[in-house]
Amino acid sequence: MATILNIETSGKICSVAITANGGVEYHIESDSEMNHAVCLAPYIEKCLKELERKEQKLDAVAVSIGPGSYTGLRIGLSLAKGLCFAKEVPLIGINTLKILAVKGMFKSLDWEGDELLVPMIDARRMEVYTAVYDFGLKTIETPGPLILDENSYSELLRNNKIIFIGDGVEKARTVIDNPNAIWIDYGQPTAIDMNALSDLSFRNEDFLDLAYSTPEYLKEYRATTPNNKVLGEITKF
Repeated sequence: MATILNIETSGKICSVAITANGGVEYHIESDSEMNHAVCLAPYIEKCLKELERKEQKLDAVAVSIGPGSYTGLRIGLSLAKGLCFAKEVPLIGINTLKILAVKGMFKSLDWEGDELLVPMIDARRMEVYTAVYDFGLKTIETPGPLILDENSYSELLRNNKIIFIGDGVEKARTVIDNPNAIWIDYGQPTAIDMNALSDLSFRNEDFLDLAYSTPEYLKEYRATTPNNKVLGEITKF
């Protein structure tokens, strides 16, 4: 099986892992508040040194491509592209919601397998980035932003047990009251959770274009206006 360096920077956790032979061989992460610009490059360097120590060849780099933090996604994808260019290996992009869905799938051995998986990423206020998948990761509802209310997922919850996972779960529980809802509190995606998805993409040769690939924000990025009027004036030039 392929030796892949996996990078996850879509949320609060900055995480890098080497996966090979169906498992995780090395992993390093930090949950310092959105400090990815400082942490990521040293983490990648440590992983590369680990590959050298084991005399392993890097076959590909996989990176979470969103949705998630605009800044985190840009940092992760930029460093992943640079590494692929330097090492002459392909780039794999993994949807962050699918990473969370897989995390939920393997969270318990008690699932029946006919439940639906609903990953949720907090998008502020009552909005989340979300999607619906079955246990074969077939898309039931396509990824997108959703403003939560008491009717969210009501049709699906009538006939299905739904596993909700992600940092959007806390707000969802305040408006969704249904016995078929299964809550996995505060699930954050990490590089470890990318293992199966990145290996499948490598086997299928599902690679990103190094020049033109961009993060999947799902919403248009809007730069904020500085509160400091002096800074605001400076940024106009």
